[in-house]
Order: sequence, then structure tokens, then C-alpha cells
Amino acid sequence: MPVPMLDLTRQYKPLREEMRQALDRVCDSQRFILGPEVDAFEAEAAAALGVGHAVGVTSGTDALLAALMALGVGPGDQVVVPTFTFFATAGVVTRLGATPVFVDIDPVDFCMNPRQVRERVGPRTRAVMPVHLFGQAADLGGVVEAAGRVPVIEDCAQSWGAEYGGRQAGAIGAMGAFSFFPSKNLGCFGDGGLITTSDAELAGRLRELRMHGQSGPYQHPVVGGNFRIDALQAAVLRVKLPHVPAWIEGRRANAERYRQLFADAGLDGTVILPEALAGRGHTFNQYVVRVPRRDELRAFLSGRGIGCAVYYPLPLHLQPCFASLGHGEGDFPVAEKASREVLALPVFPELEASEQEEVVSAIAEFYAN
Repeated sequence: MPVPMLDLTRQYKPLREEMRQALDRVCDSQRFILGPEVDAFEAEAAAALGVGHAVGVTSGTDALLAALMALGVGPGDQVVVPTFTFFATAGVVTRLGATPVFVDIDPVDFCMNPRQVRERVGPRTRAVMPVHLFGQAADLGGVVEAAGRVPVIEDCAQSWGAEYGGRQAGAIGAMGAFSFFPSKNLGCFGDGGLITTSDAELAGRLRELRMHGQSGPYQHPVVGGNFRIDALQAAVLRVKLPHVPAWIEGRRANAERYRQLFADAGLDGTVILPEALAGRGHTFNQYVVRVPRRDELRAFLSGRGIGCAVYYPLPLHLQPCFASLGHGEGDFPVAEKASREVLALPVFPELEASEQEEVVSAIAEFYAN
């Protein structure tokens, strides 16, 4: 039985009519850029996350970029980032002429190691950007302490609904940056993003930056960008937002089912499962296991029509575009080991129990043979 890595049609079908009404509402208004739909979504998102301000932008990448721009990050500056994450986390730093300073990850949560943050924060450090990877909140307490007076920007691209110490991801650092790429726990019909903050001055700066640095009609005290979220995407997100808690619970239930199925299959010592750490509110945006012979297993599952993916096969410090930083194999051994072992399995909330059984059965067959 084939098992998809993700099937968004299962999420869409029960919401189809409400979605079409929302899109028609925007089309009838002919207000496609910012306007009341975006205002309403920003207010609803801020309330859901427990922050003072939410600023809708074009993508998760632009959310990170604009957040750094709001802090004035530029040439000669440094930003501390994990080496095991999606490229955008470090890419936006380089785009501004600053230097990404890589740190290794914790082997359990895959997130930034706070001890290394403390070692790498220096006089040129303008920001620290922890990533809440795969839906697991990073150790924000440790990161904030290690950062000291340096602002912390939370990369929340994969972590809508994750928590740390009872607070929502994106509500603890100076700013939080979210992605609404369709595969996320809260996804739109294309690209979209959000920046959160409880600092009114930062929020005002972000709203200027997303409009080419415009403070008033054709008045540009700074250079910004065209980072405005579309009203159509905001309308889609408003329909989905009330359903996210139930979808996250569905993912958590699937994660728990995997735990039981792997135990029943006798794979406890072979397949290392993700841990939902206390006080972190793991949302399982991805269900990432660690396995031996990863690439062979991936090929085997793909041959069976079972969806799986590798996030991420090469840490950022080994990417060719960062070669000038002088890093090599062995510099960040925990991330390098993870990149050889990680495999993401289907976990979307509409996944059937029988499909999960098929996944585990195939993995058990692979290791038995």
C-alpha cells in the first residue's frame, strides 16, 4: 500500500467551501494588498501566539530577513545560527553582508546547543537565531541566557504551536519568524510568513520595511523591501487558524502511535525516535527518526511507494557557498552525524493508522533482511 509523505487534499476537502467563500470575499472586495483581511489575520495570529504585534510578510525567508534588517544587521556584523537547519536561516545573514557564525546542535532535540552559543557570542554579534526544528522548541532559556544582551530572533518556520515553558514559540525572543509554506502545520496556498514581537517600536519598523521602508506616502527614511503578504493568503490562513490545535493533536497522536508500533516491531534499539521533551510542546511538523543505513532504507521505502525525506543531508557549514568561512568535516560532529542518519516519515494529521502500520512494517522488513 503506497503511503504519501504528505497529502494536503485530505486537509482541504472538509474546508473547501469555507475556503472558496474566503477567497470570493477577497475577490469581491478587489483589495489584494494588505487591507482588512491582512489586518484581521495579524490580530488573530497575535492573539493565538500571545504577542503584542504580528506583521504579515511574503515568506518565512523574508520574515527572517526583515527581522535582521529591523535590528540594523549589515556588513561586518555576525549572527549566530545552527548549522543543521534549512538554508534560509544562514542565507539571509549573508544577503545582508553579515557573517553567519555556526554552532552545533543538541543530539536529542536537533536544536542549537546553548553552550556553543555562549562560546561564539562576541563584540560583533548582532543577533542569535535559534531554530525550533521539526516542531520541537529549542532550549530558549539556555539560548537567551547564553546570548546575554544580544537580541534573539526565533526561527519558528517549522514550529507554529510549539511551546517553551508555557509560552508560545515566537513570543519569547525579541522577534519570531514564521513560514506559511503549504507543508507547515499552518500553511497557506503558496508562500507567506509572519514576524511577531511585543516591542511596538520594532513592530513599527517592520511595517515600514515591508513597504520599501516607507513611513508615509512616498517617504522612505530607510531602504526596505516588498515583503507584503497577499490578502488572499491571509484569508486562507484565517480559515485554517482555528483548526491548527486539532491538527497538532493529530500529529501528536500519530507520533505516539509510531512509538507503540516501533516498540511492537522490536525496533527500539535500531530506530531512534524523536522525543517530545517536557515543557517544549513538540508539534511534529516533521517526524524525524535516526536510523543506520539511512540511504539504503530510504531507497527501499521509496521503492515501496512509501513517502520519506531527508532533512537535511548536508549541514550548512559544509555547503559550498560558505566555503570561505573555512569550516571542514569534523568541525560540528553532532550535526554531521545527524545529517547521515535522519529520515522523516509521514506524520500529517489525516494519516491513517493502517498507513502508519505499513510504514513500520516495511522498515521492520528492511532491517530483518
